Amino acid sequence: MNLLVTGGLGFIGGNFIHNRLSSFPDTNVLNLDSMSYGANPRSLEDLNANLRYRFEKCNVMDTKRVGEIASQIDVIVNFAAETHVDRSISNPKVFLESNVIGTHSLLEVARKGNVQKFVQISTDEVYGSASGIASFNENSLLNPSSPYSASKAAADLFVMSYQSTYGLPAVILRCTNNFGPYQFPEKFIPKIIIRSLLGKQIPVYGNGLQVRDWIYVTDFCDAINSAIEHGSIGTIYNVSPGNELPNIEVVKKILSFLKKPIDMISYVEDRPGHDQRYSLNSRAIRENLGWSPRHQFEDALRATVNWYLSNENWWKPLLDDKILSATPWKEKW
Repeated sequence: MNLLVTGGLGFIGGNFIHNRLSSFPDTNVLNLDSMSYGANPRSLEDLNANLRYRFEKCNVMDTKRVGEIASQIDVIVNFAAETHVDRSISNPKVFLESNVIGTHSLLEVARKGNVQKFVQISTDEVYGSASGIASFNENSLLNPSSPYSASKAAADLFVMSYQSTYGLPAVILRCTNNFGPYQFPEKFIPKIIIRSLLGKQIPVYGNGLQVRDWIYVTDFCDAINSAIEHGSIGTIYNVSPGNELPNIEVVKKILSFLKKPIDMISYVEDRPGHDQRYSLNSRAIRENLGWSPRHQFEDALRATVNWYLSNENWWKPLLDDKILSATPWKEKW
């Protein structure tokens, strides 16, 4: 199988490429990435000698080049996206261009080519905040709250429309919050770990009681592989492990692992449009594709902390004042 991965120098994309190549010896991977701020070539430098892996710097909106490449491709997995909510608040236009127009460009290439399956990587944030103890299923209405989640919801709708109108063989995966190795330092868990190691205050939005469902990135990679191999065309799959925790509890667990004091926590003004709780019902992918998470949350969180402890050479060059800002949405990115 010839696999085209877009955005493969990012966090989930890079982990997926490692996972796919190690688990499927019949797969060749071509990684296209525009190398924007969230990309890090060092995440995949161990694959440079792998004959089944190739990288090309390319923006997904370069339809001419992507079209040439896609003629030899069986499956496209689209990770290419701007993903940071705080950045979307400061500069929403970039998210419109990358996440919506970029996805449309790929869909056009896939429609005109011979792609057997188009896998769109989406997010639980397209549903908005879940009330009470309810969880969203794949038929729930989309109600995005930030420019980021609005751009991902729009991209999903484009994918679904191309499946309905043109018969594009597409599936969509909507996942809860990923964490693990190679995650960019501005994200929630790496930021807590890194600021703790540097002896800096840990900013927590509002009261810290916003609830997220945390999934170890390897478990999500398994779900993507299940969708590639067995996912039904035209289907949306929610992916969630059932690890719903308030943000403040995650902060305290990390501080405990690092033996750091609780008074490092600093509560800051909440960001605009901050959803209170994300929650997905993942029954469909569990029952129909046989997927389930393999990692317990605390074990995976401890492994992630240890990875950042052992890989300062990976994350230290990425640090700047914006990444370490206590209230990044107020910054001009």
